[in-house]
Parts: sequence; C-alpha cells; structure tokens
Amino acid sequence: MPIRTAPLPPPRVLVADDDPASRHFLCEGLRSLGAEARECADGQQALQLARSEAFDLLLLDCRMPGAGALEVLTALRADGQARSAGAPAVASSAELDSALRRELLAAGFREVLHKPCGIAELQRLLALLPGNLPVLDDAAALRASGDTATMLALRQLLRSELAQLHRELGAPEYDAAGLDDRLHRLRSSCGFCGAPALATEVARLQRQLRENPRDTVPAIAQFRDAVRVTLLALDT
Repeated sequence: MPIRTAPLPPPRVLVADDDPASRHFLCEGLRSLGAEARECADGQQALQLARSEAFDLLLLDCRMPGAGALEVLTALRADGQARSAGAPAVASSAELDSALRRELLAAGFREVLHKPCGIAELQRLLALLPGNLPVLDDAAALRASGDTATMLALRQLLRSELAQLHRELGAPEYDAAGLDDRLHRLRSSCGFCGAPALATEVARLQRQLRENPRDTVPAIAQFRDAVRVTLLALDT
C-alpha cells in the first residue's frame, strides 16, 4: 500500500533578522531541510518583500530596525493585496518570556522561536506548512501496527473518535477543561494509525492549552479543521 503523499515544490521562507550570525544559521538550516530561504535584515524590507512575493512561511525577528515582527505582521495582515498576507508567521527572539510569547501568539503568530535554536526546531517550523506532512502515512502505520488488517481496524477506531470529537468541538457549549487528557490519548493513536499531520496539530494545541488557556478558541478552530481533513482522508 503506497504512502499517500505527492512531491511538493520547496517551501519558500522569508527570514528577517538583523543579526548576521542568526540570519546565516537560520537560512542555511532551512536550506539543509529542503526549503528556499530569502533573507533580509530589517523590518521594512521584510514587509516590502512579503507584500511583493509569495512566501510559504515568514520567520520574523522581534527586534529589527524599521519594524519588529509584531509590527510587520500587523501591517501585512491589514494589506489585502499583499501576496504573503495569509502566510503562516513565526516570531523569533533571543529574549523571550511567557508574557511576550502570549502576546505574539494572540497577535496571530503560529509559533515563537527562542534563539539560539537547532535544526530540530527549524524542522518543526516547516511542519507548520499545509501539506508539508502527509495526512495519512500508510508505511508508518504498517510499521507501527504490524499488518494491514490491524492498521485498518485501528484507523476505524480513530475515525470514530475523530467524528465524535469534531462534533463536540463544533458545539458552542463545548468545555475544553478535559481536552488535554483526550489529546494525549489521541496523539498516541495518531502514531499507531500513521496520521503525522494531525499529530503535529495535537502537539500544537496541547502547548496552547498549557501556555495560554484563556485564549484557545482560534487554536481549537484550527485543530478542528485538521480533524476534518483527517476524517476525509480516512473515508477515501
């Protein structure tokens, strides 16, 4: 049974950072992971590039000449004609506390990268991109489950759980208090069933619930979309 994935063009990443050493590492690290990295050293240039070019991911330093990450993203999201207006954005900073992290996530950044970082952190950022991870990976599921019959049985159980979860998350009175335990179990199921894209969204929602539990509505809505996409894949 083949892996359900198709070749994708290299993701284009805008790296905006005024520190030459950081910029060099981030660009070379992303290139080693198969991405195309376009670099600049100030916020105004980053904004101009994001307006004129289509990027798949924006990696913006919090403190740059001209404008920091927050100012760049705010201006970009307000410009409906910008080619990268809807691109996922990640803020980066060498000085990061919980208050700043909450502010950046609330402003629309998908992640906050604490510098210095390693290749593993950059790889996790690329996993933010739509389609960068397969919805279903049959080869991984077969390795985990042992045989096709077991894999299909486990996926049927996963489908039932996701269908119920999708309904519950869409209810206006849904109480997210016990969601973290449920996500912990679901993360394990994703591993056995070969659902890497959903596993990434589970981990992201878990972090959001733990770090900023008072503002989880956007994160839950994004997670519900990932559940829907996985359900569609399981039904085909």
